[in-house]
Amino acid sequence: MMTMTNRTDVTIAAINGHAPRIHPSAFIAPGCRIIGNVEIGAEASIWYNCVIRADVNRIVIGARTNIQDGSVVHCDSPKPGRPAGYPTLIGEDVLIGHMAMVHGCTLADRAFVGLGSVVMDDCTIESDGMLAAGAMLTPGKTIGARQMWMGRPAKFARDLSDDEIADHQAGVARYVQNGKLHAEALGPGA
Repeated sequence: MMTMTNRTDVTIAAINGHAPRIHPSAFIAPGCRIIGNVEIGAEASIWYNCVIRADVNRIVIGARTNIQDGSVVHCDSPKPGRPAGYPTLIGEDVLIGHMAMVHGCTLADRAFVGLGSVVMDDCTIESDGMLAAGAMLTPGKTIGARQMWMGRPAKFARDLSDDEIADHQAGVARYVQNGKLHAEALGPGA
């Protein structure tokens, strides 16, 4: 059974006895659909027209993480031989670019997923690791700390510099601030 709450063209829905838990300081843009066993941390931002659907497993989104416009986050259900399935676990200070697909994977603190990228089941992006724009990380792959992978299927390209990692973290801070500006512009209930 599914119950829904709509506010400013946002759907926040409980399903199978699990309702989303969203920190009051998080920004949820109009057009988003947040369903099921979802936890969203402090100062996170979920941008316009994203779908965060945890109907068959759980999704955790850490503090200050941003999931940019049009992205889809889902998880994988338990199956024979995989009794826990693949939840989607997203750490703190993660950047997920526009129109990304993130499914049944783990993104450690400060991971980066480029716009239009796909991260599939049982993948991991370690701290400060990056999947480049338009890339596809196929099932079971791990991007190591400070590595950048690119292509379809994605392969290791090079290590990231200190300046690139600092730039990613500056982007996190900009998104926290931008979320506050958008919430203010949209008014109460946004």
